[in-house]
Amino acid sequence: MLKKIFLPQDQMPTQWYNPMPDLPTPMAPPLNPETMEPLTPEMLAPIFPDSLIAQEMSQERFIDIPEAVLDVYKLWRPSPLVRADRLERAIGAKCKIYYKDESGSPAGSHKPNTAVPQAYYNKLEGVERLATETGAGQWGTALSFACSQYDMECVVYMVKVSYEMKPYRKMLINTYGGTIFASPSEETRTGREMLAKDPDCKGSLGLAISEAVEDAATHDNTKYALGSVLNHVLIHQTITGLEVKKQLEMIDEKVTHLVGCVGGGSNFGGLVLPFLPEKLAGDPVRFIPVEPKACPTLTRGEYRYDFGDMARLTPLVKMHTLGHDFMPAPIHAGGLRYHGDAPIVCNIVDEGLTEPVAYFQTECFEAAKLFLETEGFLPAPETSHAIKGAIEAAKTAGPDDVIVFLYSGHGMLDLASYDAFNQGLLTNFELPQRDIEEALKACPTIEE
Repeated sequence: MLKKIFLPQDQMPTQWYNPMPDLPTPMAPPLNPETMEPLTPEMLAPIFPDSLIAQEMSQERFIDIPEAVLDVYKLWRPSPLVRADRLERAIGAKCKIYYKDESGSPAGSHKPNTAVPQAYYNKLEGVERLATETGAGQWGTALSFACSQYDMECVVYMVKVSYEMKPYRKMLINTYGGTIFASPSEETRTGREMLAKDPDCKGSLGLAISEAVEDAATHDNTKYALGSVLNHVLIHQTITGLEVKKQLEMIDEKVTHLVGCVGGGSNFGGLVLPFLPEKLAGDPVRFIPVEPKACPTLTRGEYRYDFGDMARLTPLVKMHTLGHDFMPAPIHAGGLRYHGDAPIVCNIVDEGLTEPVAYFQTECFEAAKLFLETEGFLPAPETSHAIKGAIEAAKTAGPDDVIVFLYSGHGMLDLASYDAFNQGLLTNFELPQRDIEEALKACPTIEE
C-alpha cells in the first residue's frame, strides 16, 4: 500500500480550471449597489488589476498558469495525496480515506495557491502595495509571503479575536515583511467608527474586508487582494483538485466523497470543482462542505444578494449569507467565521450538487485529536472540520468507497486553541435563529 502518492513535478497542472462555463445555472451577476445594475469591469478597476478582473469574468474553461507563478509553486507543489490508513483503522472504516496535504506550503496552508498569482498579476501592472484582511491569519501569512517574492508591500487587517488568539501569525507576517493591524483598527474610517460604537469589538471578516478595501481605495499605489470568495480565487485553487485527479489515476482509484471545510469557500471549491463536469455527467461523487454551527452560512443562511463586507464597500453578490452585519461568535476556527460564501460554491449548493453539514467546535477538535494520534500531524482548527466530515462520511461508506478530504493547513501556530481544548475551556455555540433573522434584515431587497 502506498502511504503517499507523489505527482512528478513535470506533471503538475499548467492550467487552472474555470467552472463558470460548466455551471448548470449561469452565475447571477454582481451588482453595483448604487444603480443595482450588473457590475462592469471598469467599476472594479480601483481595487483590482485588469488581469484578475478578466479572470473574474472569464468564460474560458482553462486558464494558463504563468511560468513565473509555476516557478514559485514549485517551492512546495505538487503536494502529496496521503492515505489515512491509521485513521481508517481507528474508526473501523470499511472505505479508504485519503487527504490532499496542503500544509507543506511556506504559509502552512492552501492559501499561497492564489496569493502567489494575485501578487504576480498586481506586480505586472505596477502595483506597489497590497491590502487584505485575514481571519485565522493563514491568508495574511500567504499574501505576505507572496509579496516578499515580488518585492511588494503588504498590509494585513486581522480579525481582532484571532489577532489575540494567534500571536505567532502576527510574528510570521512581520517576518515576511508585512504590516499587520488588529481589526477593527484606528487606521481606517470604518475601523474608527466601529471602535467608537463598540470599543471591545472582537471583529469579523466582513469588518476586516471593509478596512482593507478602504485602505486600497485611499492609496494610489495599492490594490486589494482577497483570499477566498471571488471567482478568480477559486479558479487559482483548482490546482489542488486537478492534482488529486491525476494522483487518483496513478493508483487506479475512483473517488466517491470529496470533503472540505468552508469559510469563504476557497479550499472546498478548489478540491471539488475540477470534478464538477463528471458529476454533471452522472458520476455519483458526493461533494460535502463542512462549516461550524456557530457560523452556518450554507446550512442555515439565505441565498440572496448581499454585501461582502460590513461597511457596504463591496459590490452586491448572490450568495448564501447570514447578513453582512452578522458578528460571529469567537470560535477558534477563525477562518470559518464569514457571513457569506463564494458565489460559485453557493451556485452549486443551490443546485443541490452538494451536501452541506455543520458541527460544533468541540466535535471538530476531538476529530483533530484523533487525527493527531493516528496520522501524527496537528491540523488547523479550520481543517479539523474537514476531518470531522470525513469521519462521519466513513461511517456509512462501503468497501468500494474512496473519501478524499482537503487537509487545508497545519495547526502549529494554533497551539493556544489546542491548549484551551485540552483544558476543557472550549464552549459550543449554535447560532440562534433569531440572530440570523435579525442580521438578514440589513440585506438589500433585490428584484430578480
